[in-house]
Amino acid sequence: MSVGAIAASAQRLRDAWTAGAALGIWSSLPDLSVAELLAGLPYDYVCVDLQHGVATFSELPGMTQAMRAAGGAPVVRVPWNEQAGIWRALDSGAAGVLVPMVNDGAEAAAAVAACRFPPAGNRSWGPMWGYVRPDGALPPAEQDASAICLVMIETAAGVDALDEIVRTPGLDGVYVGPNDLALACGYGRRTYRDDAGLEALIQRVVDACRGAGIAAGLHCSDPQMAREWAARGATMLTIAQDTGLLADGARQALAVARGEAAAPEGARPY
Repeated sequence: MSVGAIAASAQRLRDAWTAGAALGIWSSLPDLSVAELLAGLPYDYVCVDLQHGVATFSELPGMTQAMRAAGGAPVVRVPWNEQAGIWRALDSGAAGVLVPMVNDGAEAAAAVAACRFPPAGNRSWGPMWGYVRPDGALPPAEQDASAICLVMIETAAGVDALDEIVRTPGLDGVYVGPNDLALACGYGRRTYRDDAGLEALIQRVVDACRGAGIAAGLHCSDPQMAREWAARGATMLTIAQDTGLLADGARQALAVARGEAAAPEGARPY
């Protein structure tokens, strides 16, 4: 997959959330076969989790290579809002980064700057995988235009600074981590389904993103949650995780074999 095609894939993700709702899947497993499989499915994005997932920066270049070969453009959740990690993810071939625990406009601006080369930002030149392509690495300005920068609002401070964060120049979107948001804002382990206050808080973030003309992202516990929040204005929704799907499928197969459950409709034979 050429470097130009990676930029085109990033644009397709932008187009998906502009036209309606981009649907994605979360990847925590540092396995090249899993990476290739997920990227070959018709999701709008795959997010590799380097913050809480098992994968690390050591496995990332191989994972992004497998995803690009399968036709996907991976998004990478970096461990923290710091330049070196953001640079490393983009140099490894990520179409964009997801930056956790952003608390104010200055931190959002720092994340954006790390995704852009001078004079627009402070990204250091070093697209490690681009040099092996016959068409080489894209020029800095073209990489600036294609790299997706998303930040996470999941703290009380982030909520307080919501309006300045969503209006950060160059920011593509805000992504809500509902578990951390609930913990940080005093809701404990409650969810929007059982607490109207938390429901209103998530809606406030979604509405602010829509008002600023950027993507409104949300990490969903299940596909039904994604359907509900797409109807409420969210435009980038993660609907499943590789580890969860693996565990659920294994449990379902065992329950069917034991006669404790019926085989799911449309199940395919091996």
